[in-house]
Amino acid sequence: MPKNPVSTSAQRLKALRNEMLKHKLQGYLVPRQDEFQGEYVAAYADRLKWLSGFSGSWGMAIVATRQAAIFVDGRYTVQVREQVDEKLFAPKHLINEPPPDWIGKNFRSGDQIGFDPWLTTMAEARRLDRVCAKQGLKLVAIAQNLIDAIWHDRPARPATPIEAHPLRYAGTASSEKRAMIAAELRQRKADAIILTDPASVAWALNLRAADVPYTPFALNFAIVDKTGKASLFADAKRLTAKLKAEFGKAMAVEPPEKLAARLASLGKSKNAVMLDPSHAPEHFRLSLEKAGAKIVEAADPCIMPKAKKSKAEQKGARDAQIRDGAALCNFLCWLQGEAPKGKLTESAAADKLHTFRKASHLLRDLSFESISAAGPNAALPHYHAKGVGSRLKSNQIYLVDSGGQYPDGTTDVTRTVIIGKASAEMRDRFTRVLKGMITLSLARFPEGTTGAHLDALARNALWQGGFDFDHGTGHGIGSYLSVHEGPARISKAGHVALQPGMILSNEPGYYKTGHYGIRIENLLLVASPEKIKGGDRPMLSFENLTWAPIDRNLIDTHLLTRTELQWLDAYHAKVERLLLPLVEAETRPWLQTACAPFT
Repeated sequence: MPKNPVSTSAQRLKALRNEMLKHKLQGYLVPRQDEFQGEYVAAYADRLKWLSGFSGSWGMAIVATRQAAIFVDGRYTVQVREQVDEKLFAPKHLINEPPPDWIGKNFRSGDQIGFDPWLTTMAEARRLDRVCAKQGLKLVAIAQNLIDAIWHDRPARPATPIEAHPLRYAGTASSEKRAMIAAELRQRKADAIILTDPASVAWALNLRAADVPYTPFALNFAIVDKTGKASLFADAKRLTAKLKAEFGKAMAVEPPEKLAARLASLGKSKNAVMLDPSHAPEHFRLSLEKAGAKIVEAADPCIMPKAKKSKAEQKGARDAQIRDGAALCNFLCWLQGEAPKGKLTESAAADKLHTFRKASHLLRDLSFESISAAGPNAALPHYHAKGVGSRLKSNQIYLVDSGGQYPDGTTDVTRTVIIGKASAEMRDRFTRVLKGMITLSLARFPEGTTGAHLDALARNALWQGGFDFDHGTGHGIGSYLSVHEGPARISKAGHVALQPGMILSNEPGYYKTGHYGIRIENLLLVASPEKIKGGDRPMLSFENLTWAPIDRNLIDTHLLTRTELQWLDAYHAKVERLLLPLVEAETRPWLQTACAPFT
């Protein structure tokens, strides 16, 4: 491997512009996405970070011959300025200074802007094409990524073992899932579908891997035809022996290099191929249409059934949350003894929690990078400590948002505690957040209700005091898959109806910039509809899944209604009953005190 001749952002940007010149381009798009459009990107595909230094989970650079800009959302406006040389890339807020405005100011009619169709969805390519057309520009798909042409020490693609996800955890056989997909294809008069979301591939074929951090899937595509036969495009050497034994006539493994030939074959046969425009790379549309195939645009048929957990997945979620709750209790007990000493750092605290989770011997990975935040850092909802981070200090709030990946379920929980003594203001805000969390937990709602309908329930107590929070109240959770799973969510923009079997987070918060932040998060399972005595229609409700004490030192009971106090006492009683046999001996007295009734 030759030594990389471009080692700084300035050198890399210059090399990229030289490649643009070769292709007669006046602009080039460098998104953070890989070809799988996932939340986490493996090192081989982190082109935006390699070029600019920016490591956030979303961003895009637009490089012109003389200028360049990097666009981020509100989470990363501070981080981007810390990581990126502003003389090379002008930081831009995605909403306040959107890419179309910058494109209009920095390109002239007739200019060509290149993009990689593997890294751009069909829907995004159309949007970009419309933007360019309005300015008299041409959007050009470039076969080889221009970053790859100059990234000479680019890491290898991950190739972790691909293993079977046991039926006792999945609850539904792959054959049954593929039959469902095939029925959808026949209904839409399509011959095949390309599953472009690795989570859908993992769900449909009942397999798991570890190609990216925190999310246990393989970075591979699959094709399912209208008979239910599936082809997984992966190196067969990656499959465990058990998984190979499960592959037969109805499921085949083909080398990734044969994907192009398969696309050409689909086109030659004039097949109708289903693609989800919101997720499928533009590359597939271009290749299939060139080969002569018909494109059927429709939502990925795995998304909704994947979100509605099977009975086995629901049981696994319950078991995983109890196991995870015991680890969190051991941590919170340990924290109570260590934090007042004044030497504990945010990173050390997160590492200790990870150690307690690993003690179960079932933890496969964290479900996301833990948010371990003390004092003012807790006011940043997506804070991650740099190095060791700050020390936990007396009379400060500490917030920990973390989760684990277990073979039977994915967890995500947030607890906020006080180190020392809480101020009256802290207790007021914490209790308002708690009231919102309880109100949402107790919600009853008719079928067809969306997350947007429920979002206000978690905010009302804050609103009454003149407060709010700027993130959604909850997101969907996968089953030993992504901790952030669609399509349902609880937010002002959550327009998908909640259905039985869905698991969502319930995490209202409050953030006082420069001082402290508060968030309380439990996971909820949407329960089957039940008739209420005296009512005339069935109502859905939530089953709580998360079990861990809520810090009583931050609660102002005078702000809680009788119903809220009863819920809190009943919740803590169940926490104690479920977790007392599972926690370490030294944690048991702490747990009993933490769960003592208020009434």
